[in-house]
Amino acid sequence: MTLALSREIGDFTALKSCDRLSGGANQETYRILIEAESGDRLLCLRRAVGGSYEAHAPGQPGLETEALLFQVAAGAGVPEPQIHYVLRREDGLGPGFLMQWLDGETLGARIARGDAFDEVRGRLAYQCGELLARIHAIDVDAHELRDRLEVQDARDLIEQRWQTYQEYDTPQPMIDYAARWLLAHVPAPVAPCLAHGDFRNGNLMVTPAHGVVAVLDWEGAHLGDPMRDLGWLCTNSWRFGVTEREVGGFGALSDLLQGYTDHSGVQVDTERVRFWIVYGSFYWAIGCLTMAEHYRNGPDATVERPAIGRRSSECQIDCANLLIPGPVAIPDSGEQTVNKDMPTSTELMRSVRDFLRQEVMSAMGGRNQFLARVASNSMDILLREADDVAMYRDREEALLRELLGSTAPFFELKDELCRRLRDNEIDLQDEDLVNYLRFATLTQALIDQPRYSGVATALAASRPN
Repeated sequence: MTLALSREIGDFTALKSCDRLSGGANQETYRILIEAESGDRLLCLRRAVGGSYEAHAPGQPGLETEALLFQVAAGAGVPEPQIHYVLRREDGLGPGFLMQWLDGETLGARIARGDAFDEVRGRLAYQCGELLARIHAIDVDAHELRDRLEVQDARDLIEQRWQTYQEYDTPQPMIDYAARWLLAHVPAPVAPCLAHGDFRNGNLMVTPAHGVVAVLDWEGAHLGDPMRDLGWLCTNSWRFGVTEREVGGFGALSDLLQGYTDHSGVQVDTERVRFWIVYGSFYWAIGCLTMAEHYRNGPDATVERPAIGRRSSECQIDCANLLIPGPVAIPDSGEQTVNKDMPTSTELMRSVRDFLRQEVMSAMGGRNQFLARVASNSMDILLREADDVAMYRDREEALLRELLGSTAPFFELKDELCRRLRDNEIDLQDEDLVNYLRFATLTQALIDQPRYSGVATALAASRPN
């Protein structure tokens, strides 16, 4: 690192600190403080997980192209950090690049709900529409991007993601249902353009004074349907609990579309955007499972990855709310069997959770503090599961047996339902299927994340008017 800095940063004199930031499950991001002749400076390093030179994920452009995209977007009027240097193999750091450090907020929940952003929040959706119009208008041939980026067709995307999920061998019927719905509603093809691929609250740097000051994380850039970017920005996972503001939890869909139309001249088809919103929840439901798969078999087996894996249930309940909204009857807890063990398994889990929250988090800083919070949240999931999973599973199994006419064990029943969905042997409008999916998605989300906004939406549909 020091050799690269001394070679590429003209007035560099010393490396003072290099701290990995808390976010970034797909790539690593570091805050670097250097001493320079002109005074101390902050820089940002973005690199592959573990510094690995293994091929980047299919469909992703790689970090060298990502650095180029930052520069090209800046030339098109999109606010971006300056790229200082793209790492070379001889640096010994793996793929990555060094860029300007910018000050601003990237935590989506603060942007959506924080008091500091009250004034600017009303302008963000329109501004995002303008920025997406600028990105989609970039001439990929003039900047030699066409050969660097994959063309992503909507039908191929659905089928590829569906196949990826099936290879994990974990039966999630709502994912299979969503895949069937999406394939039945693929919009007419359009001429592919440059799409960011991950344009959402959380990948935008925002300040109260200026709104968006940087569009970050170009690792999903591709050539495809521009409406995918608009739909992804409106996907519920990135609204951070603010369901009434469809765009990133901070703005109105009408403002986003107006900003896009004013700067592109394109009248947006809202049904096309809705298709991509559904796809966004389907896509991220599988993306969360991919994080769990990486924990099992990948290079970065941190506590964060399996925790993200459990968030698949959030996206699945979003799919249910979008495609099959309706009431769900949640069973009462009834009489609980008294556990006279001393200590009980629940007490052991609670003690570990409290230790992480009360002792470890206060003693740690930076990424370790973040990971301690993630670990304590995972203990909360285990505590809820210990209390409720048997009750929920008994009812879910009964619904599956009624739907399939089988008395096979629970996971065999789920496998069979997934097979029938994949083979088009069951109608998506089947009332027993819809009732089962509503129940299964809601109860799983109640265990994994009961405070998720999609849970509140599903519960509201179950209350009498």
